[in-house]
Amino acid sequence: MNALIFAAGLGTRLGNLTQNKPKALVKVAGKTMLLHAIEKLRETGVKHIVINVHHHAQLVKDYVATLRFPNIQLLISDESDQLLETGGGLLKAAPLFSPDHPIIMYNADVLTGANLKQMITYHRKKKGIATLMVKDRDTARYFLFDDDMRLSGWKNVSTQEKQITRKTNGHTNLAFSGIHIVEPDIIPLLGDLRKFSITQGYLKLSTHHAIYGWKDWNEYWFDIGTPEKLQTANKYFH
Repeated sequence: MNALIFAAGLGTRLGNLTQNKPKALVKVAGKTMLLHAIEKLRETGVKHIVINVHHHAQLVKDYVATLRFPNIQLLISDESDQLLETGGGLLKAAPLFSPDHPIIMYNADVLTGANLKQMITYHRKKKGIATLMVKDRDTARYFLFDDDMRLSGWKNVSTQEKQITRKTNGHTNLAFSGIHIVEPDIIPLLGDLRKFSITQGYLKLSTHHAIYGWKDWNEYWFDIGTPEKLQTANKYFH
């Protein structure tokens, strides 16, 4: 199993906190978000972790150089020249992965108690090209799933934009939770290296390829995208 931590984002919604450091180095409960992510992925037994960088890239590189995890290789995918978003970030990192193994991707601003081993088991059982960790929570944008939890569309409740990729009898609206697993076969299907959101890649592929949602978890989940959310996470861990 490979892993990719998305640590390249600008973190602009955190205001002054990310003027002099990247969001991945913001601390919750005394640990950087990047360290929380690595330790969470370590629980799955992953041995190969790629970290993409852009905003304050050198700070992340220097920090990663201080980390030591037995039997885990930490590699850097450098996007200093251009921030490629999640889809482009995956394609940029692709040459660094161990060939022919799935990739678990983890947003560096996410904290969760979810059992990712169970998510991996679910992914293998469903045999889809990708599995997205989702949750029933309020948000502006939702993935739409059929009764078998297969991805069938997307909608933005703020703008009323809606995209249906598969006809079904009905949809369940669930919010993406920043962790996903893909098979290596998805890499060539996503096209040439460019800046794009993996969301659009999933939606395009979902017409003809099975992409599933994993919702069978009920542990804590936070993202620290805003100062208010960061404060909420810190309160929880203290």
